[in-house]
Amino acid sequence: MMTNPSPRSPEPVRETVLVQVTGRDQPGITAGLLDLLAIHDVTIEDVEQIVARNRLNLDLVVNIPADAPVLKDLLFFGWQRGISIDFEVVDDAPVANGARSVVTVLGSRLGPTPLGSVAHAIADSGGNIDRILRIARYPVTCYELVVSGAPIQELRALLVSVSHDERIDIAIQAEGLGRRAKRLVVLDVDSTLIQNEVIELVAAEGDCLADVEALTARAMAGELDFEESLRARVALMAGLDASALEAAWENLVLTPGARTFVRTLGRLGFTVAIVSGGFEFFTDRLKNELGLDHAFANKLEVVDGKLTGDLAGPVVDRARKAELLRRVAAQEGVPIEQTVAIGDGANDLDMIAAAGLGVAFNARPVVREVADTSVTVPYLDAILFMLGVSREEVEAADAADGIETVAPPVG
Repeated sequence: MMTNPSPRSPEPVRETVLVQVTGRDQPGITAGLLDLLAIHDVTIEDVEQIVARNRLNLDLVVNIPADAPVLKDLLFFGWQRGISIDFEVVDDAPVANGARSVVTVLGSRLGPTPLGSVAHAIADSGGNIDRILRIARYPVTCYELVVSGAPIQELRALLVSVSHDERIDIAIQAEGLGRRAKRLVVLDVDSTLIQNEVIELVAAEGDCLADVEALTARAMAGELDFEESLRARVALMAGLDASALEAAWENLVLTPGARTFVRTLGRLGFTVAIVSGGFEFFTDRLKNELGLDHAFANKLEVVDGKLTGDLAGPVVDRARKAELLRRVAAQEGVPIEQTVAIGDGANDLDMIAAAGLGVAFNARPVVREVADTSVTVPYLDAILFMLGVSREEVEAADAADGIETVAPPVG
C-alpha cells in the first residue's frame, strides 16, 4: 500500500529590515554587530557607514526570519555599548538609482544658504541627494554630493545659475568609471601654474611693459589674434639683453597650491604636461623644478646675447595647444576622455574643449562659458577636489613623505 508523502514544511516567513545604528563611535561596534548577525540566519543586503565628528551612523539592510530573536539581541547590544539602534521594515526589492551625477561644491565659506540653494536646485531637477561627503575644510570648504534621478544637462543648467548667484564653484560630472579614470593633466602656465605673465616679467626689464600689458590683456580676452599679438609684443623687446630672462625668472611666482597639485598628481600616476604661450626658457625650468613630464612653449630668438624681437619655430597658440594635448595623450596611451585641461585665457579654449574635463581656473568670462567647470578660488590644488581627492588624503601622503602641512589660521 502506497502512502502519501508528508507535506513539505512552509518556507519560514522572512522580513527585510533596515537597521540604523547611531551614537558615539568606538572600536568594535561594527564587528560586534556582525558577530551577532552571524549567529542568526541573517542575510546582509546592503551596508553603509560614516563617522562624522566621532558620531557613528551605520545602516544595514538585512533579511531575517520573522520569528528570530535577532532584533532583541541587537537592542541589548546597543544598550551595552551606549548606542541607539532603530529598525524599519522595508521593501525587499533593490532600489534602482539609475544614472548618477557627482556635484562638487567649493567655496571660501559654505554655510546653509549656498548649500541650501544647491539642494533646492537638485530637487527642482527631479534629483535626490544620495550621499554628502566633505572633501576639504581649508583653505577652502568643499563638499561632494552624489545625486540620482536628475538629467545631467538640466541639473547643470540649474546649478550654473546657483554658482553665479551664490558666488561659489560647482562642478557636475557623471558618476562612473570615467570620472575616476583621468590619467593626463595639461596646464596652461601664465596666470595658471604661475601667478605672472612671463612676457610681462621680461618686458619689465626694459621700457615697454605698459604696451606689452595692454596687448596681453586684449589677447587673453580674445580681442586679438594670439599669434599676431604675441609677435607684436616680442618685437617690442628687440635689443633687450638676454640677461633679462634670468632676472624675470627670479621674479616668477608659483600659484598657491601648485607644488601640492603637481606632487599629488604624480603620486596618483598622472602624466602632467604644461603648454604655454610663453617661452621655453621658463617652461623648461619649471619642468625640471616641478618634475613635470612634458613642457611646450615658444622659443625666443637670441643673437649675440640680445633678443632679436622675433621667435624661432612654430607659435604655441590656441590651435597648437589643443594639438599638443592630443599628441601627448596619444604618446602616453591615454584616451582623450581621460584627460584634464586647465587654463584661463582665450588661447586655452580649444584645449579645454578637447579634454575629457575642461577646467577654467580664475579665467576670463569667455573661458568660463565653455569649460566643464570653473574654479575661482586662488588655490591650484583645489582642482584635486574636483577629481575626488580629499584634503585629508593629500595631507596623509605628504606626512608619509615627511612634508609638513601648515593649516591657515581660523577666522
